[in-house]
Amino acid sequence: MIKGILNGLQTYRTSFGLISKLGLWKYFAIPMAISLITASMIAASAWGFSDNIGHWVEQIWPWETGRHAFFIFAEIVSALLIIAIGLILYKHIIMALSAPFMSPVSEKIEAHLKGKNHTHRDTSNTEQLIRGIRINVRNLGLELLITLPILLLNFIPIIGSIAATILLFLTQAYYAGFGNMDYTLERHFKYRESVDFVKRNKGQAIGNGIVFMLFLIIPLVGIILVLPISVTAATVQTIKLLDKDHHTSLTA
Repeated sequence: MIKGILNGLQTYRTSFGLISKLGLWKYFAIPMAISLITASMIAASAWGFSDNIGHWVEQIWPWETGRHAFFIFAEIVSALLIIAIGLILYKHIIMALSAPFMSPVSEKIEAHLKGKNHTHRDTSNTEQLIRGIRINVRNLGLELLITLPILLLNFIPIIGSIAATILLFLTQAYYAGFGNMDYTLERHFKYRESVDFVKRNKGQAIGNGIVFMLFLIIPLVGIILVLPISVTAATVQTIKLLDKDHHTSLTA
């Protein structure tokens, strides 16, 4: 898996150059807008609701002494929790809604890399959107199911919080990479086959998703550029994996 993660990271090196070479920036305008609007809504929710949740949690503090300090603590934890859940929702929302725009981009990259050997499957924008929603709703449910028990580790002082942070980051990275890879897999596999393919290549998905998540740390610019760069890298990596699988099946 470590090798797969490193491979997933390395594919980002040529993303900017490939996008410019193929003139793909124009295809990213709407996905960039979707990304920016979604991130703004999540930030506004964290700002608006953390105070209300903090006051609600404050009621469990039985003493007057230290009540304000406990409220501040509860407010900060509430904001972080909203942001954590928001990040999970954010990536699945933008990936699902951007499918009709990202799938054609992925196809153009594949056509450039493979030439005459390019595999094309005709799907409408509606079909791509439905596929994107189906994949991301599935991934969202599983990610939340995994995330909730991981959050319980925070009750273990220091070590638990560190472990929870690492596990949450890797979980989010995996499902981010999953979504990015599916824009290419959509042309080659049916739904279940795509799920099995990504499971066999967890490392590559995590490697792609790590950079995706790190991009979100960069204010504004990261949110705007995260999809173009990560989808391009995932497409290149996924095509290599598909070619490898095809070669293996021929020699088996």
